Amino acid sequence: MGQRMAHGLVQVAQHADDLGRATAFYRDLLGAEPLATYDPPGLVFFDIGGVRLLLDPGAPSALHYLRVDDLHGTVEQLRASGVEVLSEPHVIFGHEDDTLGPAGTDEWMAFVADSEGNLVGLVEQRERA
Repeated sequence: MGQRMAHGLVQVAQHADDLGRATAFYRDLLGAEPLATYDPPGLVFFDIGGVRLLLDPGAPSALHYLRVDDLHGTVEQLRASGVEVLSEPHVIFGHEDDTLGPAGTDEWMAFVADSEGNLVGLVEQRERA
């Protein structure tokens, strides 16, 4: 298998029992309207940096991580709107080189439950203090 067969992430599917409720949750979190809605069969698509997020009652639950600019502020805003915070913001690791993020930054994460009970990771790469 010498050559690379896949070369990009196109789409992540996320389970949604209630498409209207899930659409509202992700619309608010992403600050964007859906790209497309197909009903029937009951599919909602969002764009996240060129990757489609598909909300689908038939999909399994997925754990996806979303980049945010202000992790603490985002968590507080979500908490104020009634979102369950499962893990408060904390440092996961530091970037000593540019392998997974900019050198000299720390990788901060928090975890929340979306409107359907799926786990969502929120990520901020912050300059080391």
